[in-house]
Amino acid sequence: MKQILFLCVANSARSQMAEGLAQALFGEKVVVQSAGSRPASGVNPIAIQVMAEKGINISSHYPKSVDTINFRDIDLVVTLCADEVCPPLPPKVKHLHWPIVDPGAAEGTAGEIIERFRSARDDIERRLREIVENRR
Repeated sequence: MKQILFLCVANSARSQMAEGLAQALFGEKVVVQSAGSRPASGVNPIAIQVMAEKGINISSHYPKSVDTINFRDIDLVVTLCADEVCPPLPPKVKHLHWPIVDPGAAEGTAGEIIERFRSARDDIERRLREIVENRR
């Protein structure tokens, strides 16, 4: 596997956290990208905060449109949509679906919201570690 693409709708939280975590786990061995079908205007600041807790800086990331992606070069697409409709994929693309609820849509106290971001981050990290283990 040489290139992974993480997709969701806004490309502001889940896919950005996945991109940062995958870059940290795979290093230069894998090209990692993220995109969305309706990109937001920026990365969610709470996503940036919870990634910093792991020592991963995604503050320079920005939302990108799936329309800018060249799928010919992608080895694996991971969709992260749960309650939303994920972007359509070209046929014959290797695909994993991780239905992770969008923490950016969370409501509640500040503490409850940040815990939803941490939960999403940790779920993504666990799934990525499984990929790393299966590659050995």
